[in-house]
Amino acid sequence: MKNILLVEDEPLLGNLLRQRLEREGFTVFHARDGAQGLEYLKENKPDLILLDIILPKVSGFEFMERVQSDAEYSKPPIVIISNLGQDTDLERGQALGAIGYFVKARVSMEELVEKVRDFLVSET
Repeated sequence: MKNILLVEDEPLLGNLLRQRLEREGFTVFHARDGAQGLEYLKENKPDLILLDIILPKVSGFEFMERVQSDAEYSKPPIVIISNLGQDTDLERGQALGAIGYFVKARVSMEELVEKVRDFLVSET
């Protein structure tokens, strides 16, 4: 069973996405801010991280920078899900190692779940 760390501060979207992924058979830990996500990552090795960018305490970009620069963290693939859709945001996400970048307003729940499944299958 694949483990996913979902870092999303929007309660409705976070809960819907967690429930939908769990129905697909994934184990999901839902962190509601970047700091909580980093704490989880110190102790666990998820197979994939779904990461929002605009987060309380530690932003998604800062989260990625810390993970990259600190050997204390495992380094699972990161997929960004954000309302930020500017080219500069996409480029920064890719530069920090994101394997996917989805703008919330432009992707359906089903598309996102399908992409997560594809990423996790290609990782095995």
